Amino acid sequence: MNPLPPTALSTGLQWSGRTDRGTVRPNNEDAFAGLQFDAHEVHHLGAIGQCASGRLNFAFAVSDGMGGAKAGEHASRLAVETIATLLPPSSRRSAAGLERAFSGILHELFAQVHRALTRLGGSYEECLGMEATLSLCWFTPGRMYFGHIGDSRIYHLPGQGGSIRQLSHDDTHVGWLLRNGEINERQARGHPRRSALQKALGGRNQFVSPQVGAVSYAPGDIFLLCTDGLVDGSFDSHLEEFLRAPTAALTDANPARRLVEESLARSGRDNTTALVIRVV
Repeated sequence: MNPLPPTALSTGLQWSGRTDRGTVRPNNEDAFAGLQFDAHEVHHLGAIGQCASGRLNFAFAVSDGMGGAKAGEHASRLAVETIATLLPPSSRRSAAGLERAFSGILHELFAQVHRALTRLGGSYEECLGMEATLSLCWFTPGRMYFGHIGDSRIYHLPGQGGSIRQLSHDDTHVGWLLRNGEINERQARGHPRRSALQKALGGRNQFVSPQVGAVSYAPGDIFLLCTDGLVDGSFDSHLEEFLRAPTAALTDANPARRLVEESLARSGRDNTTALVIRVV
């Protein structure tokens, strides 16, 4: 479906997404989605696109599902699709009201996704124990609100200098060790328990407590959402080098595809997904 008509505001977004099952896994348990919405309607975005932001809201999300049979595929798809029914009503708030309320909105969104996964997992044997990570970026004019749980990631690369920064926290013990300086990035990549999640949506988790936050953005800024498969094959410095490359900024219509392909060439052991959003 075509996105809503662009407005006259100068700021806009370019986005591209790509997912691949990798060279080892038999199926792809990753999912990603993009939405454009206002208080009255919502439209699903294609994997590649560009639109003026104006007074509209945009949401981008990635999810990595887990579970037996094809439960992981169902979990990740349900996680990203549920956003379309929960976020649009929140866009009716004024900018000031949203700034005060965004934390509660995102906590409730994650709680509802968690309940949906838990309910489905308890209703069908093939979905028993289904879980999912979820990393979500919600763009409003001049402000990006994010919510996160699991070990998928959200990165921010400022357009006016500064290094790439991981906004999300990996919900693993290894992630805690890395954030607190106990180990370095190379040691974290080789740690035997790097994929052992402490938080996820669904499964046997009774409560969920997502990380939420907000950042301002300006033309030239880049945001990257990805599953852990992407960083299994790329260090943060590789991601920054690629995203700052002139070819990626000016001539590549789908930088997410190139990111995924380069990561698969280095590793490929896991499903790999990337969403790249550039502010223009």
